[in-house]
Amino acid sequence: MVAAAEVDDDIDHADWMKRLIRWALAVVMLPLCWVTSWTFLSRFSQATVDQNFWKTAEFWYFATGVMVMLGWFWSGLLQRFFLYLYVLGHELTHAVFVVLFRGRVTDFHVSTEGGYITTNKTNLVIALSPYFVPFWSVVSAAIYLLARHFAGFSGEWDRVLYALLGATWTFHMVWTIWMIPRDQPDLKENGTFLSLVIIYLANLLIMTGLLCISTGSVWENTQEFGMEWLRNAATWGDAFLRWVQTLRH
Repeated sequence: MVAAAEVDDDIDHADWMKRLIRWALAVVMLPLCWVTSWTFLSRFSQATVDQNFWKTAEFWYFATGVMVMLGWFWSGLLQRFFLYLYVLGHELTHAVFVVLFRGRVTDFHVSTEGGYITTNKTNLVIALSPYFVPFWSVVSAAIYLLARHFAGFSGEWDRVLYALLGATWTFHMVWTIWMIPRDQPDLKENGTFLSLVIIYLANLLIMTGLLCISTGSVWENTQEFGMEWLRNAATWGDAFLRWVQTLRH
């Protein structure tokens, strides 16, 4: 009995330490989320106002896809079908990342009640990948690029891709937001707080990538974003230190 109690105490201590580490890591990541959010909003406003991004055909086709999907979601039309489509994409994303990490999927189940895969490998990326990888956006882009390559579509058809990306990315976001509060084992596996912080930051980085791609030179935009991120980090870091000094006095 004494030995069993000691083992239980060790397990509880290990679980407590694991939770503490996860919370500490999540807290450390919060400033990254803040600075990245600030920089993204700043860059987006600059691109929209100064570079007239809002006047481009790409922006409006993407925005049209966003609005169509938002309207459908709130209407509830074909809800069970699209719920099944989301769960299918969710579990397929798990499966793809299992394979990428050299794991094996031995069972796969999808329904409107939920889904799961059985695998011999899991980690943080595998568990959270469906929450930040817009699976159907990737599928739509791959199909379109293949069709364009073999059918020889002109550049004008690229606007269709922007509309598809707007619709499928919004599909991913609204269903992900809808699903997260509904007792997701994927989030609990690595700590809900840490998982939510990672999901937010990962989706934000994907939006940043889309912004950099859509407003001109990818490499130049990425460099400018990185430099502005560093400036914002320095500014907010200095403000935080000044605030700490005022508290000490």
